[in-house]
Amino acid sequence: MKTSLVILPILVAWVSANCKKCFPEGFLWGSATSAYQIEGAWNLSGKGENVWDWFTHTHPEKISDGTNGDVAADSYNKYQEDVELLSEMGAQIYRLSLSWSRILPDGTVNNVNQEGVDYYLSLLQELKANNIEPLVTIYHWDLPLPLHEMGGWLNPEMSNFFMDYATLCFTLFGEYVNYWVTVNEPLTQCYFGYGAGTYAPGLAQSGTFTYICAYTQLLAHAKSWRTYNERFKPTQNGKVGIVLVNYWYQALNSTNQDDIDAVEAAAQFGLGLFAHPIFKGNWPQLLIDRIGNLSIAQGFNTSRLPEFTEEEVELIKGTYDFLGVNYYTTYYAFPIENLEAIETSLVSYGIDRGINSSFIPGHPNSPSATWLYDVPSGIREMLNWLAKNYDNPPMLITENGWADDNEVGDLDDSKRITYVEGHLCSILRAIYLDGINVFGYLQWSLIDNFEWIDGYENKFGIIQVDFESSNRTRTPKNSFKFYQDVIASNCLAHCAMR
Repeated sequence: MKTSLVILPILVAWVSANCKKCFPEGFLWGSATSAYQIEGAWNLSGKGENVWDWFTHTHPEKISDGTNGDVAADSYNKYQEDVELLSEMGAQIYRLSLSWSRILPDGTVNNVNQEGVDYYLSLLQELKANNIEPLVTIYHWDLPLPLHEMGGWLNPEMSNFFMDYATLCFTLFGEYVNYWVTVNEPLTQCYFGYGAGTYAPGLAQSGTFTYICAYTQLLAHAKSWRTYNERFKPTQNGKVGIVLVNYWYQALNSTNQDDIDAVEAAAQFGLGLFAHPIFKGNWPQLLIDRIGNLSIAQGFNTSRLPEFTEEEVELIKGTYDFLGVNYYTTYYAFPIENLEAIETSLVSYGIDRGINSSFIPGHPNSPSATWLYDVPSGIREMLNWLAKNYDNPPMLITENGWADDNEVGDLDDSKRITYVEGHLCSILRAIYLDGINVFGYLQWSLIDNFEWIDGYENKFGIIQVDFESSNRTRTPKNSFKFYQDVIASNCLAHCAMR
């Protein structure tokens, strides 16, 4: 009897640590892509030019391999094959984006391209016929070029052009769509496109343009959410959210308050820049104070951070049904050395943030995406931060993935399997141990695609694409079978609950 009492807790602990762990019933599984990265057909069937068409054609030197998305994975012509592969995988949901310039060649509702509309109707109908729920991103960075020439996201009027476009999408496609995303990763576009200048449209004034872009995109999101909520939700009953991203950070020294503060600053300047206005109203106070004080010290008459009117605060606040979360990796954070000596002389988002970063030793590094480290604990920490700060909203993992550099024919992507399995385990812990409200997971990406300034060198797909073949031949990698098994079982084979 005494022996049994000793063995029982040991057995319970072993079972808890090693037995199969399942996700909640109804958890959504799928994969994600975006229009410019996979469709191709850049100037066919009435499509207009967008900023990424222009950027890659005008500045091929800014793309690591000098390529573009003119043909990409040719999903415009091969969407039925993509849906067939999704169905084979067992996907319940598929995140795609609409090309604004394919639907509206000049960006305005005065000129609707019916061929573009028909393409997306066919794709959505194909998904529905295969019992796959579309999650439609209205805007994934491919602004129509005529709107860029009007000032792009630096022009507040762009929020109204976007609202008109979104309203048209709700009207045309709403009967097929239960999940909408207004804007994908506004931080990425507003910083890299309007701050660092490395992404389209290539403007580099991070201390001013980044915040103006953020202001305009928040207005665009809010106006579109409210339009759907008031005009379309009563009949279509869909959900609308936004997708946010940030590197996650851990304190370089977990007992050093300055490093702990650096982690918080990174989260506020990344996630909070957009989440706080949506969930709480207005910018995070940390940003208001820091950017405002620095702006005056740097000789500006007013803060470089645009000020919302009371009406705009109320317009933006509460505009969510769910939050899309993209997560890839985690770094150490610590304060910039001698920051006070340089902050009045340099106007930039990086100085405003006030942090430096370094990789965390001991974690595998992607062979092609040198910024990407496999740090599964970071996704749980990010989800906890969002839940704590924004009252644990419904969250959907809208992107999470690993890049390989395999040659065509090499389908062994075991490091991707390790990465995905580790991150899914971390999400399970967040759900069951922390009570975080996560209702689905979309792996990035379904197929190898054009990875922005990295061209075709980073291969994030669980399905390989032969870009040297005119047929753009698709072949599932080993991770496809792994993910297929996870979806079928709704479980992980092993995941220690700790």
